[in-house]
Parts: sequence; structure tokens; C-alpha cells
Amino acid sequence: MNSEYIAKCREDGARARLTRSLVAYAFGVEEHELDASTRRGAKIAFARQVAMYLTHIAYELSLSRVAAAFGRDRTTVAHACHLIEDCRDERAFDERLDELEAVLRTTPPPQIGKTAA
Repeated sequence: MNSEYIAKCREDGARARLTRSLVAYAFGVEEHELDASTRRGAKIAFARQVAMYLTHIAYELSLSRVAAAFGRDRTTVAHACHLIEDCRDERAFDERLDELEAVLRTTPPPQIGKTAA
């Protein structure tokens, strides 16, 4: 693997971690629960789906890149994105996701492999 690909994977992972942290905070769940390899309860699964969706939307990452960053299959991310997109018909939920997306979009990019100047 070339170093550019590795750096991109690390950056995707950092963005996914940031999104998981933000979603865990916003939805009142434990962050480590979102990393679980099993579904867990409905609340945890939904928060994980929101995190995958926001990572895809806010950072404009492909479903495959989001899947790799979350340790999931691309089809799992696609399902999550469709499900969350359908939920955006509810105004309050849509506004909340807009706010979370804005936070993610305004966060500076990670400084993976770069030294401070």
C-alpha cells in the first residue's frame, strides 16, 4: 500500500471517530457502544446509523470508505444512509441532523502524519 492511501485511511478513521463522539454526545449513548461489533439495542444501532450517515454526508466519503472507517460492510452503510434519509422527513430530526452536519463540516481536518509548525 502506498503512503497516500494509508494517510487517507487514517484521515477517514479520524473523521469517523469524531462523528461517533459527536453522535454519542447528541444521542446520549456511550461512545464505545457505537464501536461494538454487534447491533446492541435499537437506540445504539440507530445512533451508529446516524454516525455512518453523517460521516458519508458531511465529509463526502464514499460508502466503501465509510464502511472501512466503521469496520462495517458497504451494504450496511448503504442501508443506514437510506434509513436515516427516510427519517429526515420529520422536521425536528432533520434540523438536528443539519446542526450536527454543520459542526462536522466546520471542524478543521485532522493533522494525520503532519507535524506542528
